[in-house]
Amino acid sequence: MGLDPLMVLASAAVGFLVGLTGMGGGALMTPMLVLVFGVTPSSAITSDLVAALLMRPAGVLVHWRRGTIRGPLVRYLSYGSIPAALAGTATLSILGHSATAEHRLEVALGAALVLGGVAMVVRARRPGAGGARGRDLAPRRALTVAVGVLGGFMVGLTSVGAGSLVLVLLVALYPGLGNDELVGTDLAQSIPLTLAATIGTVLFNHVAFALTASIVVGSVPAVVVGSLLSTRANGRGLRRVIAAVVVLSGLKYLGLATGALGVVAVLEGLALVAAALVGRRSVAEPVEDLGAALPARLDAHP
Repeated sequence: MGLDPLMVLASAAVGFLVGLTGMGGGALMTPMLVLVFGVTPSSAITSDLVAALLMRPAGVLVHWRRGTIRGPLVRYLSYGSIPAALAGTATLSILGHSATAEHRLEVALGAALVLGGVAMVVRARRPGAGGARGRDLAPRRALTVAVGVLGGFMVGLTSVGAGSLVLVLLVALYPGLGNDELVGTDLAQSIPLTLAATIGTVLFNHVAFALTASIVVGSVPAVVVGSLLSTRANGRGLRRVIAAVVVLSGLKYLGLATGALGVVAVLEGLALVAAALVGRRSVAEPVEDLGAALPARLDAHP
């Protein structure tokens, strides 16, 4: 079986969004494979894990050159995430590939997507933090390892968690970290995490290499393009839209009826419009204040 052109294009779209917004690919790629292309959850998860290992190094290199990776946090997160990722992939293998096992996996994946989508919204609402102050924060070792354990197990089991749940938990533990430090640190720790999950996948599960090849060919170059354009895009607004889609995908996995999904989609749309209007108002108000204050300043200094 060769490359699937439609899957390559779809994977490129997901990779571009990942590079543009810094969001985890598991929350986007796996639902796309299952809901659009009809891939079984187990095959989608294992293929996405292997492909993710090739998507992340370019972003890590950019953050490493900028000095926005917190080495101690990466180390303690990895202490927890590496063994937990192996445990997650082993659990995925134990569940098997029967219809019942695939259904249970869909439920687990749906719960992870809903949690991940909510976590993305929380992250999008977070105001920027000062990076200089973040550098003085000492790592909370036990809690940081625990975050790694949770993120690693979720990634190994569902391929979702590294780019959403872990980031939000890091925000709670280290509120002084800048956004660029959070993203850089999470990307850096996701490489050993994904490597462990990939090794576990190869050892414990069957990998559909043709499917993985289509994902890699489409997503890897698109991630680079998205990363190069990320500074010009409204990343916060785009993350909100993607988070809404991720939540809908999760609810679909959990068995929510079509009518109820429609109601949720309408509510999400209204919330996105309201958030956009509030964002425009918050940006416009300082400009109006500046315009009112400028004549007074000119009068005061003839």
